[in-house]
Amino acid sequence: MLFGSMKKYSAHIDNFKSVIGKKFVITSKWQKEPFISGWRFGRGDALAILKPGNLSELWRLLELCVSNDFIIIMQAANTGLTGGSTPYGNDYDRPIVIINTLRINEIHIINNAKQIIALSGSTLYDLEEKLKPFNREPHSVIGSTSIGASIVGGVCNNSGGSLVKRGPAYTELALYAKLNKEGKLELVNDLGIDLGDNPETILNNLQSKNYKKENIINNDKLASDDKYSEIVRGIDEDTPARYNSDKRLLYGASGSSGKLVVFALRLDTYPKPEKNKVFYLGTNNPDVFWQIRRDVLSKFKNLPTLGDYLHRDCYDAAKKYSKDNFIVIEKLGTSFLPTLFELKRNVDIIANKLRFLPNNFSDRIMQFIGSIFPNHLPERMEQFRDRFEHHWIVEMSDEGIDEAREYFKIFLKKNDGDFFECSTNEGRKASLHRFVSASAIGRYHTLKKKEVGEMMSLDVAFPRNEKEWFEQLPEIIDKQIEKKFYYGHLFCHVQHQNYILKKGVNAKKLKKEILESYNNRGAEYPAEHNVGHEYQAKPSLINFYKNLDPTNTFNPGIGMSSKLKDWK
Repeated sequence: MLFGSMKKYSAHIDNFKSVIGKKFVITSKWQKEPFISGWRFGRGDALAILKPGNLSELWRLLELCVSNDFIIIMQAANTGLTGGSTPYGNDYDRPIVIINTLRINEIHIINNAKQIIALSGSTLYDLEEKLKPFNREPHSVIGSTSIGASIVGGVCNNSGGSLVKRGPAYTELALYAKLNKEGKLELVNDLGIDLGDNPETILNNLQSKNYKKENIINNDKLASDDKYSEIVRGIDEDTPARYNSDKRLLYGASGSSGKLVVFALRLDTYPKPEKNKVFYLGTNNPDVFWQIRRDVLSKFKNLPTLGDYLHRDCYDAAKKYSKDNFIVIEKLGTSFLPTLFELKRNVDIIANKLRFLPNNFSDRIMQFIGSIFPNHLPERMEQFRDRFEHHWIVEMSDEGIDEAREYFKIFLKKNDGDFFECSTNEGRKASLHRFVSASAIGRYHTLKKKEVGEMMSLDVAFPRNEKEWFEQLPEIIDKQIEKKFYYGHLFCHVQHQNYILKKGVNAKKLKKEILESYNNRGAEYPAEHNVGHEYQAKPSLINFYKNLDPTNTFNPGIGMSSKLKDWK
């Protein structure tokens, strides 16, 4: 136990139980494990995991934690890649309590489904399902939706997403709690809905939908990023299109990284296209994709829906090491994936207690099961894999389909490359294959841990005018790397650069050298993931955190900042 025996805190634990019930206060080491370990990165102990069932319970838990000077880490699905929703290490100066909000999962449809109110634990998957009858979509429709990520988490963590027209998840309309400089808990209603004058009334009215159409205030505050479609078209600008510490998108809950406690957000929704078409492009010359990107963004009347890049080596890794995830999503649907991840974590917890079983036992089981199934990828994709090093999945909608088709026919006839129009099944499989490639790197490293060094995943946004988008590392760096896996969002110039290092290589030193090379090119990082505990937050971002949380009570240490009270 991090801060002494549990007996010392038994009265506090009893107080928590009186608010939410014994069942939803988790203190045993075994049961805490899925909440105190990051999905891919970070781990640390906590006094308790609290799972409130409504907004009023959440408020009362906050009051108890604040009165006892506990650190509070807010958490929903815990699917982040940089450890931003779990403790990191055991060098904090106060006891830590994790509040998991997944039981508070209501979503309210307002303004004729053009906007929604998302309570703190609601998920993108549930939102996507809820909007289907209205023929509308949420901000993200692949990736985060598939792993059960929360709506609030996406906004708080500057989630970028893969959709070219929509930009990072963003809103200026939120209901949240914060601590002022004197350490007093305050509830801030910037939701744009008249819900009452005191916390209990506001929270109860929102939870029970006790508000009318006339209580909804429609002002000039944004519920989405309304500038990104213009910004991404700026192909000659020497700054990135989107990145985590962009001051333009730091506002209240947006980009807050757990430095506030968000009760609800108000967000725009989007009309669903009548038609979609996926085009699969291949080339052996990175300059060909560079020119296509410039032409599409500067000359097309219609922006693409998405444009996801995949290198051949990453294609191969996903085919072999993410086959099981692909099959699970394809056969059982995305709704099963959060259950699978929870089961996987529990299997590994049990295996770690049984010494005769290998580490990461669940990965080894799933890898074996996946290997039994026949090839899951379409024949035309496989042919492109043999022909081309670089792959690009471009999705267009409505009028943009014909525009893209004619352009690709003419351009790729004259240049090194080819394309085909995907059938509905091929398009779905191509997008899913790109999505599951993110998990392939971790699986590869897990299964080959004895043979290779550390794994390093970097998320970088290059300037919009950068021509050398495909990485060419200096020989002194390249010779220290065993394997490189590249994928990303090429229209946005966001790349995910993943490295498996050779045995004995100093990962910390090498990471510093690679990041310095990004600095020299005017790049920003992280691009679309939160800083978590993996990246050092820039001074401007730290100042934003300090203004939100002057006592450093919520999620201290984020962005490699101070973990101590009052930012000492």
